[in-house]
Amino acid sequence: MTRAELTEKIVRTRIEQGLSWAELAALATGLSKEYVTAALLGQMTLPAEAAQAIGDRLGLDPYEIRLLQVPPYRGSLPTAVPTDPLVYRFHELVSVYGTTFKALIHEEFGDGIMSAIDFRMDLRREPDPAGDRVSITMSGKFLPYKPF
Repeated sequence: MTRAELTEKIVRTRIEQGLSWAELAALATGLSKEYVTAALLGQMTLPAEAAQAIGDRLGLDPYEIRLLQVPPYRGSLPTAVPTDPLVYRFHELVSVYGTTFKALIHEEFGDGIMSAIDFRMDLRREPDPAGDRVSITMSGKFLPYKPF
C-alpha cells in the first residue's frame, strides 16, 4: 500500500464512520487538529502512540499504522496550479500577496524565510453578521540566510 492509497482509505473510512477530523485528532494527545489532519491526508508523520490510537479507531492494520509514521513526500498537490476552488484561493492569495509577505517579512526580520517545519497553525470560524469568516493563524519560525 502506498501513502496515497492509505490516505484514500482513511478518507473513505472516516466518511463511512461519520467521524470528523477533530474527533480523530482528539485521539492524538497533544497534537492539534490541523497537524493531525495534515498527517492523515499524507503530509506529516504521526508519533507512534497517535498513529496507533487513530489506526485502532479506523481499523488500520499494523503496516498502515507504521506507514503513518514514515516521512511522506510533502507538497504533493496533483497539479501545478490547483483546480479545486478552495485550494486555488490559497494559491491566488500567495500569487497576489506573496510579494507583500516577502517584503514585510524581510523589512521586519531581514533576509530569510518563515519555516514550514517549525510551524503552528490554527483554523477557526469567526461568526459575522455579514457571513461567517475563516480565520487562519500561521506561525513559523524565522530562519535567516547565513553567509558562507
